Amino acid sequence: MINVAVRAAREAGKIINRASLDLDLLRVSQKAANDFVTEVDRASEQAIIDILLKAYPQHGILGEETGTTHGHADSEFQWIIDPLDGTTNFIHGLPVYAVSIALAHHGVVQHGVVYDPSRDELYTASRGGGAFLDNRRLRVSKRTRIEDSLIGTGFPYRRGDDLDDYLRMFKAVAERCVGLRRPGAAALDLAYVAAGRYDGFFERGLKPWDVAAGALLVSEAGGLVGDFRGDSDVLHRGELIAGSPRIYAQLVALLKAHAAD
Repeated sequence: MINVAVRAAREAGKIINRASLDLDLLRVSQKAANDFVTEVDRASEQAIIDILLKAYPQHGILGEETGTTHGHADSEFQWIIDPLDGTTNFIHGLPVYAVSIALAHHGVVQHGVVYDPSRDELYTASRGGGAFLDNRRLRVSKRTRIEDSLIGTGFPYRRGDDLDDYLRMFKAVAERCVGLRRPGAAALDLAYVAAGRYDGFFERGLKPWDVAAGALLVSEAGGLVGDFRGDSDVLHRGELIAGSPRIYAQLVALLKAHAAD
């Protein structure tokens, strides 16, 4: 199954890379304020779905752009797809975006792929089988103090997001860590935690397709993933903290007061 997901991610990456050569021709529309979708998102998602359903026609699909309209919604297997995580970056020619594909069985993610087409970096994980960047085994950072840590995050961008509360969270973490980064693609942020490039990560307003593959990468690389209270069921929670075990615990302590109701 992971090999089929890899093939689908690479095919989507080809579509994205071709389109990135001439962004002036790109057709862009808005799903909501500051929430964009392009013809590349749609073409990438369709290419992924075609490959997955050809191999597994009885499986279900949850896609960012098409929802559950493809596949069998009542299947015990569900592919969770973000065809272009970081669309706003892509539109502006900022090469920080990725394809994310995960397979859940009875709601538990078993396989995950995050592919960065601009760098040709392929992150893969299978439950119980470890996490890898290409053929190299990944382990989370060994840092134990948040004061020594580089933390990733995501800023709110939708109308209705509580920016004031986010700024309080930002301040609480920024005053403790070495630095905060916000590249704008949660799937890649989580892959970077798995690879030890970040020591931790937190964000609110997330969807299942943002986190499904990346969260498995982190846990299979020896890290911890949970919501702001530290509960591990994050797929539909909308908020997430990830990190090496000790940094994760320190982030939970800083952010639990901001947990969703």
